[in-house]
Amino acid sequence: MTDKMTENIKFIEECEANLAEQFKKVDEISYANQVKVLKAFADNRIAVRHFAGTSGYGYGDEGRDALGKLYADVFHTEAGIVSPHLLSGTHSLSVALFGLLKGGDTLLCITGMPYDTIRPVILGDGIGSLKDFGVKFSCCDLDKSGKFDFGAIADKIDGSVKVIYIQRSRGYELRDALSCEEIGEACRFVRSCGFKGCIFVDNCYGEFVEPCEPTDEGADICVGSLIKNAGGGLAPTGGYIVGKDEYIQAIGRRLTAPSIGLEVGSYAYGYQYFYQGLFMAPHVVGQALKGSLLIGYAMNRLGFVNYPSIDKMPHDITRCIEFDDADKMQNFIREVQYASPIDSFVRCEAWDMPGYEDKIIMAAGTFVSGASIELSADGPVKPPYVAYFQGGLTYEHCRYALERILSKLRG
Repeated sequence: MTDKMTENIKFIEECEANLAEQFKKVDEISYANQVKVLKAFADNRIAVRHFAGTSGYGYGDEGRDALGKLYADVFHTEAGIVSPHLLSGTHSLSVALFGLLKGGDTLLCITGMPYDTIRPVILGDGIGSLKDFGVKFSCCDLDKSGKFDFGAIADKIDGSVKVIYIQRSRGYELRDALSCEEIGEACRFVRSCGFKGCIFVDNCYGEFVEPCEPTDEGADICVGSLIKNAGGGLAPTGGYIVGKDEYIQAIGRRLTAPSIGLEVGSYAYGYQYFYQGLFMAPHVVGQALKGSLLIGYAMNRLGFVNYPSIDKMPHDITRCIEFDDADKMQNFIREVQYASPIDSFVRCEAWDMPGYEDKIIMAAGTFVSGASIELSADGPVKPPYVAYFQGGLTYEHCRYALERILSKLRG
């Protein structure tokens, strides 16, 4: 081992020592969420038979139906849809929104413009978007501190608004993710304004980061991807939608067909990894959070601004690190790829990814393609050159990636 490597390892150990209290808090959250998930498994009497797949129409598919009930219990909601036929977070959000909105309705987003891939779903021209079907869109930016602008929200709420949309994670914005407490405050405020429609939360990257979820704080619908937090690194595909039964039934009729709703839907390969992934999710998310805290603390000591700041607990698994230099940002992301178990030999290059406005560079040497609960990093190659670091099935993987990053940045 070279002197420089020894120095970097000592640097990491110092960071870990200074993060002891935050790590302890993460462990407490992970335990609370693990107990919650285990209780839901027991209450729903999950058994080996629920792992079996079905074919054709999937009538009476116990595994599918029990999985929806299980997620509903974990999120403390009335009903849930968990399906491999929800292909991504964006697809899950799209299906849910189309199930809830019709021509003449208004969708009001109170967290600024939504993430890149959902914008065409809402505002695209001639591609089958909500706009194409006559759904209107309104938007309130967050205030300068990244918090809800309640005055602007009150001004936007009228009788045409049927769904209020909250994006919990930052997307490609330089702000902190929203806590469940903040989301709850927003839910209570819009209800005080007389809003009687659906409060809808894009929960991607936020599951199991806190002891509660947005549905515990007043959200009517929560949506996420199974190749992010909730799948625990094991779910091979899929998404979830949980919330009030009346809304879930409407969304189910959009997922399949108005005449059959949630009565059909088969998956011949079986459901074991979906169940097992949910069981693992609280622990895996805890590992990713510790990795995020370690990376954040180390990068801060090296002089790089990152979000959330090191004095705050994260509210999702994503950390953004500002480089102000394209080469440094891309080198950071490449080191994550080189530290990956899959395709570690690949040099990442920026490209025009579908659904994004700018060229994106993405490190994703993952077992499940594109799974951002696994260690990954990405970002649009444009000023101010921010890398978005997320995931990590094990803390040790995050730590090793940091060793490589330090070797690149410090020599």
